[in-house]
Amino acid sequence: MPRISSSTNFTDLLDYLYNLQRLGIKVGLSHTIELLKRCGNPQDTFQSIHVAGTNGKGSTCAMTAAILMAAGYKVGMYSSPHLICFNERIQINNNLITDDQIISFVKDYKQDIEEIESTFFETTTAMAFHHFSNHKVDVAVIETGLGGRLDSTNVLRPTVTAITSISMDHREILGDNIQKIANEKGGIIKPGVPLVLGSQEDSVKSILFDIAIRNGSKKTTQVIPSNIKFDASGTVFNYDNIRFKTKLIGEHQALNAALSISIISKFTSNINSETIQKGLDSTNWPGRLQKLSESPSLFYDVAHNPGGINAILSTIQTIYKCNPVGLFVMKEDKETEMIVSAIKGRFQSLIISGGENYGLMTASQLANALKKNGIDDFTVENSIINAMVQFSNKSKKLNIPGVIFGSHYIAKEVFDKFGFLV
Repeated sequence: MPRISSSTNFTDLLDYLYNLQRLGIKVGLSHTIELLKRCGNPQDTFQSIHVAGTNGKGSTCAMTAAILMAAGYKVGMYSSPHLICFNERIQINNNLITDDQIISFVKDYKQDIEEIESTFFETTTAMAFHHFSNHKVDVAVIETGLGGRLDSTNVLRPTVTAITSISMDHREILGDNIQKIANEKGGIIKPGVPLVLGSQEDSVKSILFDIAIRNGSKKTTQVIPSNIKFDASGTVFNYDNIRFKTKLIGEHQALNAALSISIISKFTSNINSETIQKGLDSTNWPGRLQKLSESPSLFYDVAHNPGGINAILSTIQTIYKCNPVGLFVMKEDKETEMIVSAIKGRFQSLIISGGENYGLMTASQLANALKKNGIDDFTVENSIINAMVQFSNKSKKLNIPGVIFGSHYIAKEVFDKFGFLV
């Protein structure tokens, strides 16, 4: 186990935290429970909303937190992974945890972290709960890391639980079929706690409803918005006979927004539709079909599994009536054969890139993986920086939209290149 000294600077401390990832993913909650006990069980001092699922967790949490803030609550939010800096993971009313606060937590509890051999996610979860407790938040909106049943965040006794759309992802950890994955995600369902479900396959919905019945969930609701319309400026939809809008783009974001509204209704009956709309208006969630430029329209999305990739490509094709230019990167632990079906035949031009220094497959590794799975119509560019130049030029030449997708880990490079157009 690496150690830190009293003179540790913030960069060294982040290296220390990230190095905890080499301890892997622990099966069970015992390490988290023990670390939180040594921190004074901060998770017992605030109300919480717990959100699991495969796609849309972050967007749902961001909209839920924004609505609560619009209603005057002091709101913590814990999400992962980050786009640019670690501090994004832990926020209170959109204010990121500071470098000094992170250093203070690790120095105060480093002996405990090392004795328990806490993993990266176990440690950051305890850090988040400790931060929220110290600052006396009214409520914290908590996103699971992956799964649910054995996720470090599943030590909470939430006021509301919610599960966004479930699809195939992390099969090596959660299970090799959708039913096993649903059972893992459904592990956040608690006795006496209302459950709100996003759009689900029938088999998944059946499993989650069964878990809710067995666990004695207070009430289970599936959210179904209607009359959804979207363009490049945002999305409008009906829910509970009221018309709402969000700046986030696509049918999937209407589903996430409606889920957030339902979460709020279970949390309190004292927030009206005007306040809900105010919260939706104030929600910014970068990296989700985020527009990078106009003429042509270029987007960045962190989608990295079949469900997420299909959602963004369907959205772009619906708005622009054409296949876009794509720039695709992929993390090494992703299963290419699952993703191929979502991207095959859906690009006017596809560029692939990557790099081990980003925690991604190299361009040549990704090229070989795609070819093995029946895709060979793409351009290989080893440098992500050069790939973005090619991507932009190709979109301009063809006068069609483009989308960069596949990973959170290239966000800094994307924003350095294109700026941050919201």
